[in-house]
Amino acid sequence: MEISTVIGIVMGLISIFVGMILKGAPLSAMNNPAAFLIIIGGTVSCLFIAFRMDELKAVPKIVKLTFNKPPAHDKGELLNLFVELSQIARREGILALESRAQEIEDPFFRSGLGMVIDGMDPDFVGDVLDAELVTMQQRHAVGRTILQQAGTYAPTLGVLGAVVGLIAALGHLDDINALGHAIAAAFIATILGIFTAYVLYLPLANKLKLISESEVAEKRMIIEGILSLQAGDSPTAIEAKLMVFIPQSQRAALKKE
Repeated sequence: MEISTVIGIVMGLISIFVGMILKGAPLSAMNNPAAFLIIIGGTVSCLFIAFRMDELKAVPKIVKLTFNKPPAHDKGELLNLFVELSQIARREGILALESRAQEIEDPFFRSGLGMVIDGMDPDFVGDVLDAELVTMQQRHAVGRTILQQAGTYAPTLGVLGAVVGLIAALGHLDDINALGHAIAAAFIATILGIFTAYVLYLPLANKLKLISESEVAEKRMIIEGILSLQAGDSPTAIEAKLMVFIPQSQRAALKKE
C-alpha cells in the first residue's frame, strides 16, 4: 500500500479542520449540502463533458493506483535475472530460456522474451515492445489528465458556489445575523473547491505521473535487456548496459554482490 497517499489526505483534512477551529470558524459551517453539490457535482459534470465514457470508467482504477501502486521489479534483481539468462543462453542456446520464460509473471517481459526465443527479427521485437510502451504511456496520460482537469475545474466552481451563496445572502439584508451566517456559508464552496483541487486532484495526478515514469523506466530496462540477450551480448556487457538504469547510490552494493 502507498501509505504516503493516506498520510497526505489525513494530514490535509486535519489541517483544514484544526485551522478552522484555531481561526474560530465553526465546523458546523461545513454542513452545507448546496456547496458540496455545486463543487463535487459540478466537477463530475465537467469531467463527463470533457472526457469519453470509456475513459471515465477507468477513474476508480486510476485513483486506486495512488493508494495501492502496481507491483514493480526491483531493478537490482532485474539486472541479476538478465545476467543469469545471458549465462544460460551462452551455455545452452537461446531456446534454453523457454522454461524460464514461463516462470516470469510480468506479461511485457514474458512476451518480449518469447519473441526472442521464437527467433523473431530484432528490429521487429524492438518495434513491438516500443509500441506497447507508447500505448501504456498514452493510457496513463489520459488518467492523469482527468485528475488534472478536475483540479482546474474545482477552484472555479468554488467561486461560482460563493457567488450563488452571496446572491442568497442578499435576501437577508434586513436581518444582520442571518446575513452573516449566509455570507459565511457562501465561502464554504470556495474552501471545498480549493481543498479538493490542491489537496486531492492535483497531488494525485502528480503521484500518477511519478508511478508512470517509474514503470516506463522499468520497461525500458526490460527492453534493453531483451534486445541484449537477442544480440548475444556477454553477461558482463549486459550488466554494464543495464547498470545505467540503477540509481548511483545502489550500484556499489550490486557490484559487491
